[in-house]
Amino acid sequence: MKSVQFNFKGVLCPVLTSFNDDKNRTVNYDGIDKYASWLKQKNLHGVVVNGTFGEGTTLKLEERLRIAEEWFKACRKHQLVCMIQIGGACVAEVYEMAAHAERLGVDAVLVLPDLFYRPIVEEDLVHYLKDVAQYCPTRPLFYYHIPLYTQVRLSMPRFCDLADKEISTFCGLKYTSRDLQDGVACLKSGRTIFLGKDSFLIGGLALGFDSVILKKSIICPELALEVYDLIRNNKLQDAMKAQARLNKRVNEVCPNNVDSIVEFKKEFNKINSTFKVGPTRKPITCIAKKQY
Repeated sequence: MKSVQFNFKGVLCPVLTSFNDDKNRTVNYDGIDKYASWLKQKNLHGVVVNGTFGEGTTLKLEERLRIAEEWFKACRKHQLVCMIQIGGACVAEVYEMAAHAERLGVDAVLVLPDLFYRPIVEEDLVHYLKDVAQYCPTRPLFYYHIPLYTQVRLSMPRFCDLADKEISTFCGLKYTSRDLQDGVACLKSGRTIFLGKDSFLIGGLALGFDSVILKKSIICPELALEVYDLIRNNKLQDAMKAQARLNKRVNEVCPNNVDSIVEFKKEFNKINSTFKVGPTRKPITCIAKKQY
């Protein structure tokens, strides 16, 4: 039986991490409250902090903890849901971030798998998350399924069924995969399955997903919400037109059809006059130079 509840339907924005344009790309914490205020004004429902698109895996432990603290304060002030991504680090640091999230009282934690000792079968992944959950025993726990990057290609329906039995705080997934059929099979009462694949937004919502974590909401929050709301109100034709406008806008920012953090940050810095998110941090910058 679940020991926690996570009653949410809506759009979460995977927020960018703001770096100063100095040699070490130090973190700029000062703009977080303004960032949260801007998102609230755009009617977004909440945030994912220290995620992959937020360059979470480039951050030191102390930076991730401080960023989580600042975003949690800002989310409480501006009434936004606060999900903290705590994976993508050595297991001792994952445990520390889980305990920190517990002390803060964040709305949910999101966990990547171990990126070196990758799980081989679904039971391995359940055991890993069960250990993490011991350090945040009252926080809703979500697994971050992004096999293109993690190379963890397990059956998510089977994993979810096992996790439901073994982890009392397990509430669902962030599902970022092209296999929509597998994702739909995870949908079940009592679970929240966040669709994380922007290009499948309309299809996913039409198939039953009711919660999303969208990169496109970083630079196009109004259009992302418009697509979401139209589908939820069964206005498919209007949603398709809004999706086309959303895709066109993002393609203008990323003409090579790659959702580049570098280009998203450049665009974000253009559309915001009150605060900036600065440049990217290595290795993102080096990878981007090879891509373009």
